[in-house]
Amino acid sequence: MKSRKSAAMRTVDVARSSGYSVQQVRNLERDGVLPPAARTAAGHRVYAEVHVRSALAYRSLAAGTGPTEAGRIVRAAHGYPASDLLALLDAAHARLHTERRELGLAREAAEAIAAEPIGDVRPSDSMGVSELAAALGVRPSTLRHWDAEGLVVPRRASAGGTRRYSPGDVRDARIVHQLRMAGYRIAPLRDLMPQLRRAHRRGEVMTALAARDASIDARSAALLRGAAALSAVLPPTAPPGADPHSSHASASARGRIPTANSTPPSHSD
Repeated sequence: MKSRKSAAMRTVDVARSSGYSVQQVRNLERDGVLPPAARTAAGHRVYAEVHVRSALAYRSLAAGTGPTEAGRIVRAAHGYPASDLLALLDAAHARLHTERRELGLAREAAEAIAAEPIGDVRPSDSMGVSELAAALGVRPSTLRHWDAEGLVVPRRASAGGTRRYSPGDVRDARIVHQLRMAGYRIAPLRDLMPQLRRAHRRGEVMTALAARDASIDARSAALLRGAAALSAVLPPTAPPGADPHSSHASASARGRIPTANSTPPSHSD
């Protein structure tokens, strides 16, 4: 990798330094994740260290928030006001915090309904909508809503027939009921239930929750790395009311973003 004082970098230099392919670097520039590269008289791209740092920041942020949101965050880092960038980062952290809180609620609920004994029940132990609603203390309309959302989907004897909840469905309904009372929202619960549905023992349920916990940790760490990498991309803090274009120009003057007069690379891009 060239030194930070290098006046110009080729596309292949940015690709090697960031772990992307040459085409991916061009795509990132096209999408605004990398600031526009200067061009030589022959039309070759001229990159600088800011492009490498932007690509590295995007890589980490994508692991933490997904590529779409990562692109939005890095594009915000190239412009003003800085509050837009900070708001996006705050929102990303807040989403992870919400996931972590909901995971804690799910773990508490799993402890409360540990090892539902459904292995030795009989088919005749199934329930209708009204029976299950009464057993859970909810309205029948709540069970129909869970059905429509894909949380607890009972079998029907025929299309449009009466819902009958098998012992496994009853267990799912108990889990959903506990998690909903604990504050778990419908959307994340829809993602969680397939994991819990495959886990018929407490240990399996806790393993599924631990896997989700590890995923949140990994994304949180990636977001932290991405935010640190962004700090190297940001221009100096401008005073309130400052013209963003003047700050951008001063950044170019310091060599952060090459200008059209930058020394061209020795090879094509």
